[in-house]
Amino acid sequence: MVKLYRNLCEPVVQVLESIFNENRYADKAIEKLLKQNQRWGSRDRRFLAETAYDVVRWYRLLGYLSDAPNDFWKLMGTWFLLNENPSLPEWGEFKGLDRKQIFERYEQVKKVRKINESIPDWLDELGEKELGEKWNKEIEALNEKAEVVLRVNTLKISREELLEELEAENVQVETIRNYPDALVLTHRQNVFQSPLFKEGLFEVQDAGSQSIAPFLNVEPGQRVIDACAGGGGKTLHLAALMQNKGRIIALDTEAWKLEELKKRARRADASNMIETRLIESSKTIKRLEATADRLLLDVPCSGLGVLKRNPDAKWKLTFDFIENVKKVQQKILEEYSPILKKGGLMVYSTCSILPSENELQVKGFLENKKEFQLLKEKTIYPSQGFDGFYMALMKKN
Repeated sequence: MVKLYRNLCEPVVQVLESIFNENRYADKAIEKLLKQNQRWGSRDRRFLAETAYDVVRWYRLLGYLSDAPNDFWKLMGTWFLLNENPSLPEWGEFKGLDRKQIFERYEQVKKVRKINESIPDWLDELGEKELGEKWNKEIEALNEKAEVVLRVNTLKISREELLEELEAENVQVETIRNYPDALVLTHRQNVFQSPLFKEGLFEVQDAGSQSIAPFLNVEPGQRVIDACAGGGGKTLHLAALMQNKGRIIALDTEAWKLEELKKRARRADASNMIETRLIESSKTIKRLEATADRLLLDVPCSGLGVLKRNPDAKWKLTFDFIENVKKVQQKILEEYSPILKKGGLMVYSTCSILPSENELQVKGFLENKKEFQLLKEKTIYPSQGFDGFYMALMKKN
């Protein structure tokens, strides 16, 4: 049972209003609230973040059970009745919520997947169309809380050494089989405040995401281009795999993301080998033609594989957005693939689990570009415990 305090429940409602009514991203809305209230202790901060995320994740189900889909107090109250509390405080905002009635309604919809798994109709239809029976298991997994996974910066420390250092700081972690650079937190806590993070000894990066850089099969001394680098998580992983020897050119269309990458590269001691370039026009890409030994295309996508981490995306995504992003994926494959030298290797990757964004995109590309051949492909499903990703390794003959 969780004891509820009005001074903590009110900010949760404020966050929910900014997510649903002002269309703010959940992580940004929560981060802003926590920054405004520095005096809150770790328990209060956890309550705020976890309660807000839980209501966002189960928004449709809670709206159905409470019969008040636009009343964030009632959605939150329903969540506590459903999970933790036999009763609620006698606050006016919770008036009319009946625990027995809520559980009766819950029994009625347990077999209605789109309500029970709390997703929009269109997304449920799309998931079933693309994944068939597998969709049941995957959408269930996508509603679980995301693990916090660290990637050891092997340029500075080994996994075993970092494990010891973290435990000395009372940060409990475990290794993950088949992920040589990963450590997963056994108890959720803010590791960004750790001196070890500030020293650049680790990054926060999901285990699924940590599979992509090794898939590119890089070697020290090569020229590698990360053409959709974003904030640079995979760029930094590539630098570590290359032992800081060689050259990585990190490209993106957003200058602020590249600035963030530069900061992270300095912290990781990888700034000497990483050069950032803003994609200002198609000329930026043309100038790089046939210059890369390895090319990573971690393309924009629906993000369906990372709903555990971004549950509000369920309510912000649209079918039209996914259709449009597929055109962007095709365009990137078409226009960026000439960057690769003959004999070079390229990885196309997404954080989606939809075949239409993944293997079908690669199939279409290979039909048009006979000089490329598929060497291997891999899908990591959310039901395997971490975020969902797809990756395909291709060779330019």
